[in-house]
Amino acid sequence: MYQEASVAVVIPCHNEERLITRVLDTMPAYVDRVYVVDDCSSDRTPQVVTDYIQANGAARVEFIRHETNQGVGGAIVTGYHRAVQDKMDVVAVMAGDAQMDPDDLPLLVEPVAKGEVDYAKGNRLVTGEAWYQIPRVRYLGNVFLSLMTKIASGYWHIFDSQTGYTAISLKALQTLELDRLWKRYGYPNHLLIMLNIHNFAVRDVPVKPVYGIGERSGIRIWRVIPTISLLLLRGFIQRLFQKFIVRDSHPLVLFYFFGTLTFIPGLLLGLYLFFYRLLTGPVAATSALFAMFLIMFGLNFLMFAMWFDMDYNRDLR
Repeated sequence: MYQEASVAVVIPCHNEERLITRVLDTMPAYVDRVYVVDDCSSDRTPQVVTDYIQANGAARVEFIRHETNQGVGGAIVTGYHRAVQDKMDVVAVMAGDAQMDPDDLPLLVEPVAKGEVDYAKGNRLVTGEAWYQIPRVRYLGNVFLSLMTKIASGYWHIFDSQTGYTAISLKALQTLELDRLWKRYGYPNHLLIMLNIHNFAVRDVPVKPVYGIGERSGIRIWRVIPTISLLLLRGFIQRLFQKFIVRDSHPLVLFYFFGTLTFIPGLLLGLYLFFYRLLTGPVAATSALFAMFLIMFGLNFLMFAMWFDMDYNRDLR
């Protein structure tokens, strides 16, 4: 229990035989339930966890195994379902590779346990230490996806969208359609979009980045970015439709629509004229002015749409 709230931790695992016992050993005493969800590991992870439970009499640890690989999001959803069944008030997520410092867990659990927010997520980038610890390509990829997630999710105050160190309320878990959430990399981005549709409050919490302890990442950033970008585009359209057409009405939808309708053609026309001028010769002044008009008109619409979006969601923090 933490401040009269029951606490559970979901640990998604895939081939974590080397570090999973370290995660379990350092789990704080106030955590009531620990759900280790093995996502069809090909190493000794299942045996290591089973032996740990037997050797330590760890009654609070429950081992759940997927017979087929579902992805990290699928493993987390399985743990969430189990926590809902047990009616746990606060459900956190910690990776099985010991990259999440257990000393930071109270910072995530407390605002959810107090009812201040429905979802607290770690932010490894806020202190600046991450620039020196996170591999540079992954850091820059994270920044790009974080900026895109701000727009797609409507949570303009959050950053480090790819962190998996989170805590969520039972109310939020009972409200969300968990089985519709994206199962693989991109899960935390999609979850933020779904939370915003239901107007749940989200807070960023500074956490320490942990690297160089023997962890192995399965993320290939240049493969992940296009997939998550497409996911964010679909989620953005879904959020606008569900939140501002089905559940409510707001002119920002029209601003986004007309902004996109004018900015993208203007940008394409401008690029065409630019390269035509470089490679062929002069272009008509009217064509250049028309491209400039479309770009400026579209940018104005998009900026106003984003401002409306920020204002609408300003209380969800």
